[in-house]
Amino acid sequence: MSEATSSIMPAPAAPAVLSDSLWLYLLFALLATAGFFYINIMSAIVDGLITGLGFSNAEAGMVGSANIYGASVGSLCAVFVVRHVQWKPALVLLFTLLMAIDLGSILIHDPTVLTLVRAGHGFIGGMTVGIVYSVMARLNSPDRAFGMLLVLQFGLGGLGVMFLPLLVPVYGAKILFLVLATLTALALVSMLAIPQALGRNRSKAELAAIPANYRKFTVVLALLALFLFQAGNMSLAAFIIRLGEHAALSRDFIGQALGWATWIGAAGAGFVIFMGTRFGRMRPLVAAFLLTLAGTAGFFWSENRAVYMIANIGTAITWSFVVPYLFGMISRLDPSGRLAALGGFVSKCGLASGPLAAGLLLRTDNYDLLIWCALVALALSSIAAFAAARQVDQLEPAT
Repeated sequence: MSEATSSIMPAPAAPAVLSDSLWLYLLFALLATAGFFYINIMSAIVDGLITGLGFSNAEAGMVGSANIYGASVGSLCAVFVVRHVQWKPALVLLFTLLMAIDLGSILIHDPTVLTLVRAGHGFIGGMTVGIVYSVMARLNSPDRAFGMLLVLQFGLGGLGVMFLPLLVPVYGAKILFLVLATLTALALVSMLAIPQALGRNRSKAELAAIPANYRKFTVVLALLALFLFQAGNMSLAAFIIRLGEHAALSRDFIGQALGWATWIGAAGAGFVIFMGTRFGRMRPLVAAFLLTLAGTAGFFWSENRAVYMIANIGTAITWSFVVPYLFGMISRLDPSGRLAALGGFVSKCGLASGPLAAGLLLRTDNYDLLIWCALVALALSSIAAFAAARQVDQLEPAT
């Protein structure tokens, strides 16, 4: 973070060394992950409900969808409460409810009841994520904080997808909910190490430090970029296995490609943690979007195993690289944290809209059309992101 920033946006009362600690960012990443880890391991949960409880594909899918839709509503509601609550007491209550629902889910074997219960779980989880995002937005370097979140998501998500399908046949579907409850308990304990002062609400004077014309227009651009970026990437990611099969690739190879992409993809967020905003945001985003577009275009040649592998790895890296910067811009333009919570909602809408649009496009199995539409969405996202980054860099010049 540059010295010039302090003249624009006063630092919080907590010591700067705490606000710049990677350990602190890791703790906040854990808090956020605990609220939506079920999304990171959704494929394992759906498979576990089918294998462990005998649910049909439709029933298991409905349970998963209810969890995500509930999270979207919860994230939206968080936008209206984050400025009026003390974040620590609120998270203690919400995390306790999450653990209770996860443990209670072990006893439920009826698909309809479980769908309703998981919808409630998603709503509470969405609220926790919105609150945590609002606090992360008030740290000295939200870009690096959200970068750490992506690293943890990719890391824990990869472990969950790898091992949970192997554990369900041994321990039953209850292992899924026990893992979720354990992670939430760990998040509760981790809050003891985070100073309350780091999450204090900003004063009106601090909020007025950024010109209103920048704050409003640039945030709209950043939110639009985030929505299009998530939708464009997820439209392909949701059907990436089918795309590989359509290109006559074996399922074993497809699984290996996706596995490597998940792990190596975390490197993108690692670059954000390392660089922060020392080079501004415009230049890193230009490079990342060029690689994103090139990698996405590579899926036109998916029948080539090497191209399919490289395209998956490349787009995974840029995915985890771009998202923290977009959240960082939103956070810098509204230090209250309210718009960071809104960003969480917009992000989820993009992640949900991508597969929906892709499913409609693939009624005729025209994967080339899907790739072209993903490229258009990503190109439009880049235009909005560049415009927003240019404005933010002017407000916060790098040293």
